[in-house]
Amino acid sequence: MSRLNIEQKECIQSLADEFLTVAQKAAIGVYPWIGKGNKNEADGAGTEAMRNEMNRINMNAVIVIGEGEMDEAPMLYIGEKLGTGNGPQVDIAVDPVEGTTLVAKGQDNSLAVIAVSEQGTLLHAPDMYMEKIAVGPRARGRIDINVSLTENMQSVAKALGKDTSELTVMIQDRPRHDYLMKQVFEVGAKVRLFSDVDITGAIATAIDELDVDILVGTGGAPEGVIAAVALKCLGGDFQGRLIPETEEESERCVKMGLADPHAALTMNDIVKSDDCFFAATGITDGPLLKGVYKKENGKMATHSFVVTTGYSQFIEAQHDVLFI
Repeated sequence: MSRLNIEQKECIQSLADEFLTVAQKAAIGVYPWIGKGNKNEADGAGTEAMRNEMNRINMNAVIVIGEGEMDEAPMLYIGEKLGTGNGPQVDIAVDPVEGTTLVAKGQDNSLAVIAVSEQGTLLHAPDMYMEKIAVGPRARGRIDINVSLTENMQSVAKALGKDTSELTVMIQDRPRHDYLMKQVFEVGAKVRLFSDVDITGAIATAIDELDVDILVGTGGAPEGVIAAVALKCLGGDFQGRLIPETEEESERCVKMGLADPHAALTMNDIVKSDDCFFAATGITDGPLLKGVYKKENGKMATHSFVVTTGYSQFIEAQHDVLFI
């Protein structure tokens, strides 16, 4: 069995292409459940499509970020092994339907997302909350999760050559984030709120056209790991801190290799390798990707985003029935 390394960029790109197909098939699988009010059926359809396609890939893969433990199958569970058993050894962080409630309600910004890295290099984050802060390439190295958002805004503004009042800060619309919004307003900066799916906001900081300077807030730790992979490939920056709410959750962090469950985590703590990539396909329309839809010719149309280290591409595709 082989391990990915920095000299094998053609292997990484080839594998990323195969995972693009995984994300596309998951989004298409979910399509019949958009707006149908049943998030469990939507999630199940995306999961089945992902699992079936990943098991066709020549790889020895393990899910390190999934949707729960083994006894919660048929979801893609932590520790599940996928692939043919041959080929590169990789860790996978996955969410077949990021934004299940959005899908069930026919709302915008749901995605099928996957992040992959060489085996043993992704943080095994339990399904709990994580504090997060993310920026694009020009502000890399200028964030510190241990200081206030105000101080981070000042540092990022200086890196971007802006006044703090010119910044746009993306924050999930939750009462727990009121104190963050207050700091943004106090320096005269602009808040951009969103309801769900903070992965999109994190990636937006690295795409100039989306006009987001900082993503900050508390959300799911698994999504934080996936976002960190995407930003590492895009040249951005990400920091996080797990928030275990019980002694049991703290003990679980320690068992998963985190000596201090409350420690600040840099991007390199979360993703220890440059041999990684991210793939996403839109399920419903969002700021990053258009949603999947059926064309008049009967084919399914998808819009995807794939990023490996130093390379990114938006991909629009049409798929006939045989693809599904």
